[in-house]
Amino acid sequence: MKYLYTKVFFLLISMLFAINTSAQSRVIDSLETILHNHKKNDSTKVNLLNKLAFKYKSNDINKAEVTVQEANKLAKELGFIRGEARSFLVLSFMHITKAEYDEAENDALQALNLFKSIDNNYGIYSAYNELGSIAAYKNNLEKALAYYKEAYFINEKRGNLKNKSVLMANMGNIAYARGNFNQAIAYYKKAIISSEKGGYVSYTLSYQNNLAVIYGNQGRTLEALKCFHKSLDIYRKEENKKEVASLTNNIGLTYGEREEFDKALPYLEESLKLNRELQDKLGIARNLAGIGAILIGKKKYDKALEYFDEVIPIYEAIDNKAGLMNVYNHIGGIYISKNQPKKALEKYKLCLELSLSLGDQKKEGYSYVSLAEAYLMLKKYDKAIEYGHKGQMIAHLLDILKQQKDVSITLSKAYEATGRYKEALADYKIHKKINDSLFNKDNIEKVTQLEYDYKYKQKLDSAKITELELKKTVQTTTQDLRESQQNLLLGIIVFLVVALLMGTIIFFLKLKSEKAKTQNVIVEQKLLRSQMTPHFIFNSLSVLQGMILNKEEKSSISYLSKFSKLLRTILENSRHKVVSLADELTAINEYMALQNLDVNPPYKYDLKVTSEIDTTALKIPPMLMQPFIENAVEHAFPNQKENKQIEVTLTFEAKKLTCTIVDNGIGINLEKQKNQRNKNSLATKITEERLKVLSKDFKVQGNLSIKNRVTFGEQGTLVTLVIPYKTDLIA
Repeated sequence: MKYLYTKVFFLLISMLFAINTSAQSRVIDSLETILHNHKKNDSTKVNLLNKLAFKYKSNDINKAEVTVQEANKLAKELGFIRGEARSFLVLSFMHITKAEYDEAENDALQALNLFKSIDNNYGIYSAYNELGSIAAYKNNLEKALAYYKEAYFINEKRGNLKNKSVLMANMGNIAYARGNFNQAIAYYKKAIISSEKGGYVSYTLSYQNNLAVIYGNQGRTLEALKCFHKSLDIYRKEENKKEVASLTNNIGLTYGEREEFDKALPYLEESLKLNRELQDKLGIARNLAGIGAILIGKKKYDKALEYFDEVIPIYEAIDNKAGLMNVYNHIGGIYISKNQPKKALEKYKLCLELSLSLGDQKKEGYSYVSLAEAYLMLKKYDKAIEYGHKGQMIAHLLDILKQQKDVSITLSKAYEATGRYKEALADYKIHKKINDSLFNKDNIEKVTQLEYDYKYKQKLDSAKITELELKKTVQTTTQDLRESQQNLLLGIIVFLVVALLMGTIIFFLKLKSEKAKTQNVIVEQKLLRSQMTPHFIFNSLSVLQGMILNKEEKSSISYLSKFSKLLRTILENSRHKVVSLADELTAINEYMALQNLDVNPPYKYDLKVTSEIDTTALKIPPMLMQPFIENAVEHAFPNQKENKQIEVTLTFEAKKLTCTIVDNGIGINLEKQKNQRNKNSLATKITEERLKVLSKDFKVQGNLSIKNRVTFGEQGTLVTLVIPYKTDLIA
């Protein structure tokens, strides 16, 4: 039952965050005071009314409508075209809240025409941006993207960083709606860069929440919850009902994804109450559907059906096909659980019809998988195989591992029932293989859960305790408590070691069974073995054990946090063919920071990236640079105690991304003499093999050279890597 809940869960998440306002209550109070003191009916009063209506929309939709209608009427009387256009734009916002999208589009078009008549570029930009959002709500993503691009080109002439960040985020919303999470992440990161450059803190917060939604889709629910809770605290203080409603909905659904159903329900019920106050029809529908999904998780199927019966007329009234599809899919899942496959089949057919009308491959794939399961229960095995293959093809195309796992076991059962045992075994092996590939991800989540519970739970439960009181509490803690903390840390260490050993065993078992892989796969498997040498891991654990035994509690917690974060980052990066240059540099910095924790004096480590490199746009293969930095740490300074320098520099010239790694150690020739002569470094050999394959795959030349700096009259080793890369540009 869980997969039925999981696979549609994040489709219910609220449309990614719109730009928020900061200090809502203070701004509204200030505007109300100014308006009260301004008695003259002039253009200034129109502007005040429009601004106040725009602020009201997040808390009191009725007040907002009355205020903007007054602004529109006064602007027409005065012949104040800019004020009239602005009032139509605010009216459009109101209609969106009520899911009245045709009315919203009409108002936005009127605003656009008025702004064009007075050649107001900012107004034209705002109208195009608004029209893009309306088209997105109406599921016309191509039209939405076209409007956003119009707004983007207009804003480029003005060079407004805030507006640029908004448009990057909106394009990210389109990529998200299409299921292209990596592209969406790239857009949100660009939005964050623009908002941070302009000093727009509240906008940066919104974009980080957008990333949190993506993290949820990728199963990184703890990271998503941390972002959501941080934002929720801010918006509660600002009394911003609209954003609180969005966040409580997302938090509730995220807890549902984690199967913490009792935690999920209060947040969804709070969101429903706020959306009813705001008269937000789409928000109400999403809340009702979310509560129904949680009730499925609690196996309260009849109660869940009551919520779905209430939400269907709302989605039909606002013509929200995606929402209807999700509800029908949930209802079909309930009938599967109640062993009523005929009823489930009816709902799944509706899901397929809706997904095809939306042109959404991801939703279409979900529908095929659901239909295959229903036909399997009805013993219509040929139909189960037919739809199962369609769902399997889309799952492979979109690289949705959980869907691949689910459909492969359905196909295996259908083949077995028809006596086609060879095909049944093949699909069962696919199911087992994907299960194994997800094992690493589950271990990462468990490690993160332990770290999160240990570091943050006490802080969240006692947020009002000052730092001074906390220190006093630690000092007065009994010996038993200190021993229990030490046992907890030792338990975490044991867990990490067991996880590592299990991962190593699984890796070698899989390596042994895979005999017909291509050279590219062989090279990537070698990379997995060389990601973090056992020497480094066990040395780190030894250092940590020493800290614990010396009762260096603060240092051990810090060391454990950095070590688990680095381990998690490298394991996560290894799952992807390419990662952003920014993520790879973060992993390298974390590695060097950890190395310097136990070295006195520390290495003089310097990372330089030239200004023409956009680290979020460049995608590179993971773990190309780290082995050579580790070689420098391990072998360059066997007897050198002072002035140990490692410098990493990245440049981009003539379309080549070049990384140089320089140390002032004993030099590569002397180091080779101490080890076996003529024996190549494992990292060097693997990297050379990878570069040959990657150069062909990326169609970008890559190469490696290692030289002793003595040839330049200097001391140490120079490693030069020309790295194959891909770019992530605006569509």
